[in-house]
Amino acid sequence: MPYFVYVLRSMRDGDLYTGMTSDIERRLRDHNGGKTRSLRHRRPLVLVYCEELETRSAAIAREYYFKTADGGALKQRLVLQAGAAAGNSEGP
Repeated sequence: MPYFVYVLRSMRDGDLYTGMTSDIERRLRDHNGGKTRSLRHRRPLVLVYCEELETRSAAIAREYYFKTADGGALKQRLVLQAGAAAGNSEGP
């Protein structure tokens, strides 16, 4: 079963949130439906980056890395690249 590390952007304040799941569509619905207490006040949220990994442990490690200083810088670059590829000129 694949796992996904994802980055969401709050349309309310522009902040980024990183998470991990095995069902990205359900997780995005849950976040925007207010089922995640920590993000409830930051809705609506949009998916700005998603990365598929083969194992749960690999996804956990990648999510953890994105939450470090070095990984945060990489996350910002990946989000910018994904936005540029999608034709979105908005910054993070």
